[in-house]
Amino acid sequence: MGVLTYETEYASVIPPARLYNALVLDADNLIPKIAPQAVKTVEILEGDGGVGTIKKVSFGEGSEYSYVKHKVEGIDKDNFVYSYSLIEGDAISDKIEKISYEIKLVASGSGSIIKNISHYHTKGDVEIKEEHVKAGKERAHGLFKLIENHLVANPDAYN
Repeated sequence: MGVLTYETEYASVIPPARLYNALVLDADNLIPKIAPQAVKTVEILEGDGGVGTIKKVSFGEGSEYSYVKHKVEGIDKDNFVYSYSLIEGDAISDKIEKISYEIKLVASGSGSIIKNISHYHTKGDVEIKEEHVKAGKERAHGLFKLIENHLVANPDAYN
């Protein structure tokens, strides 16, 4: 098994605490409301929402995928860190065992820097195509921008 690691950073006008509340703590409710074309539903299959919880994310009509399962690996509310793994679903090819993500929000002026580290755990010596990773990053960034725009438009939400 190989592990390929990719790092990305995004800047946001939203402070870390508020962004963490929306992006992490209430994402299961918020994203289907503001982006139903991307995520139709999120349901907890095991656990209470904390570490070890397994969630099924069903994608919207316009998605090329139908679902994935997430396993929550870590939640650090004090340091604005969240980690999870995609462990099953049609968004994971037969060449990938799992994809692990760590998201960390860091204060930057009156806003935040979102640091995202992705670890692709491949089966054998499989090579992951850069365009596959790039497409995933673009989808994640688009979803993040929807959340950020929602927070800008609703200044009292998630304070």
